[in-house]
Amino acid sequence: MVRLGFWAVLFLALGAQTGTAFAQDPAPATQPSDTSLPDPNQVLDLIEKATSSEPGQANDWSAPVKLAVVFALLALLPSILVMMTSFTRIVIVLSFVRRALTTQNIPPTIALIGLALFLTLYTMTPTFSQINQQAFQPYMNNEMPFPAACTKSMDIMKEFMSRQTRPADLEMFVELSGIDHPGSVADVPAHVMIPSFAISEFRKAFEMGCLLFIPFLLVDLVVAGILLSAGMMMLPPVIISLPFKIILFVLVDGWQLLARTLVTSFH
Repeated sequence: MVRLGFWAVLFLALGAQTGTAFAQDPAPATQPSDTSLPDPNQVLDLIEKATSSEPGQANDWSAPVKLAVVFALLALLPSILVMMTSFTRIVIVLSFVRRALTTQNIPPTIALIGLALFLTLYTMTPTFSQINQQAFQPYMNNEMPFPAACTKSMDIMKEFMSRQTRPADLEMFVELSGIDHPGSVADVPAHVMIPSFAISEFRKAFEMGCLLFIPFLLVDLVVAGILLSAGMMMLPPVIISLPFKIILFVLVDGWQLLARTLVTSFH
């Protein structure tokens, strides 16, 4: 039953439930005033709605088949998270920070991914709220059919992705796909918008990562010059520069500055 495809949209809507915990800080200007999200009871209602067989539908799928499709869709959720949200840019920049600090596995990878996930939920809250208000709630109240709800949800996601996508990247994929130039964001096919958004996120993340490297690279150069002038050529400069880089990062309140920069970098 095609209705089960709405599970992918549900993930996006439910993810913002955690992101509202950050609402005490000044939010990006694009956040709507109403960020109501589905509660757990609605999740249970959707599960029942997706896995129950409605009477009078002889060609409908059985409940076990529906459950199998649900689990198959759940396997696609990581790809949806990475390729259609702000997660990619955030996790790449955080990885650059750890690399620039030369702290090896500190912070641990799981901690960086967790921070990237919650920052993603925070930055995606306006988009999730739109999906909840304009697609999820009407679908749950039987005010909108499933195809229309999916189309509306995808249009909202494409609107978010288009604001982060470079026109040159989008134009390239439109040209490669051989389609007519779309008149609006809603007319851009998903197979064109998603890769355009992805490579734009990679470019932006690498730009931010390079800027992060500069101050730490200067510390390494200064330490290496001092060691060379002192005749201590056999001592690795990284060992000496590491505490200075950590002190510099802490003194400028690096984590807060980094989080603020990442959040405000999304339009």
